[in-house]
Amino acid sequence: MSMRIADRTKEIVKPLLVEMNLELVDIEYVKEGKEWFLRVFIDKPGGVDIEECGQVSERLSEQLDQIDPIKTPYYLEVSSPGAERPLKKREDLQNHIGDNIYVTLYEHIDGAKSYEGILTAFDETDTDKVVIEFNDKGRKKQVEIPYKKIAKARLAVSFN
Repeated sequence: MSMRIADRTKEIVKPLLVEMNLELVDIEYVKEGKEWFLRVFIDKPGGVDIEECGQVSERLSEQLDQIDPIKTPYYLEVSSPGAERPLKKREDLQNHIGDNIYVTLYEHIDGAKSYEGILTAFDETDTDKVVIEFNDKGRKKQVEIPYKKIAKARLAVSFN
């Protein structure tokens, strides 16, 4: 059910975001305790501000009230994905070459199931690999990760 609601919300919110030159990063419909939350994460180059989140929230709320795809009470939250935004699409990876990222994998590569480092390349052609440069005990190393082996990817805040 929560996937259907997220998909339906995506259909509703996408035209609003296109009109406002904003990007849909993610939607989640989750139960926390006794309450349901519909969370919509938006972004744009340079980040979104609270006014933009408020505008999207108001307009989306009106649309949701008219269409009424969610029959139980819920809280609508519209926000930025934050500094450690998820990288859900291939385009996200392409747009963040040179940035510090964190990936978890479906299976081990070179003995590890997660990596954090600089995304140095993403080749969508023949190899379809993500290349990450990371530190291993003070030494710089690179790992090539097949895109299909990535379970999750996100930006990572670096304190260097």
